[in-house]
Amino acid sequence: MRVASHIVAECLNHIETLVQPGVTPIELNREVERFITGRGAYPAFKGYKVGRHRFEYAACISVNNAVVHGIPSREPLREGDIISVDCGAEKDGWFGDGAWTFAVGQIAPDTAKLMEITRESLMLGVARARVGGRLFDICEAIQDYCEAQGYGVVKELVGHGIGTHLHEDPQVPNYLPSPKEGFPNLELLEGMTLAIEPMINMGTAKVRTAKDKWTVLTADGKPSAHFEHTVVVRKGGGEILTK
Repeated sequence: MRVASHIVAECLNHIETLVQPGVTPIELNREVERFITGRGAYPAFKGYKVGRHRFEYAACISVNNAVVHGIPSREPLREGDIISVDCGAEKDGWFGDGAWTFAVGQIAPDTAKLMEITRESLMLGVARARVGGRLFDICEAIQDYCEAQGYGVVKELVGHGIGTHLHEDPQVPNYLPSPKEGFPNLELLEGMTLAIEPMINMGTAKVRTAKDKWTVLTADGKPSAHFEHTVVVRKGGGEILTK
């Protein structure tokens, strides 16, 4: 998992150098696939099935008001956009998963703050991934921080366990669930591996799914940011593998 996650981190660092006005998401997707396969791994998202729908790309690339699961388009990026790139790598049967939101040129101050708060909330969640704690410690840390800043915390989509499959139990919400929702508040044990991924909206927390059946959009059309790390539960807090 450490190897797979390091490939993801290297890939996202590489993609950041390519993000600029005029570049298209489909070009970035091709570069994600080239990079991951060039490191001897497989792009974990390509061919991933949800029901009857199969994702045909190496990365989910979500622009501005697209929260997650964006299909890479041929629409050139513009100055002031933000773009989230989410990708995974499978290496020798083990998975790593990570996402980062990038600025396209100069962006508005309120959009930059959204990115900053989302990134910081991820790190607060990672710090709570400590032995002897509870899963909901992670969830609560993310929600409390983001909502205190006035942002909407997406509840329809969650983080997840990860290991020999891209998505495993437990689900990791970015908010404190109510008992009726049925999420188990598991004790965090040494060596558990989690993909923690806050998805935070500038406006309402509500989302909708686009006609393509994949892309999740903010209900009010305002921007959204998404940051994700693959993390190991340790005594002093989470160890980040995607770096």
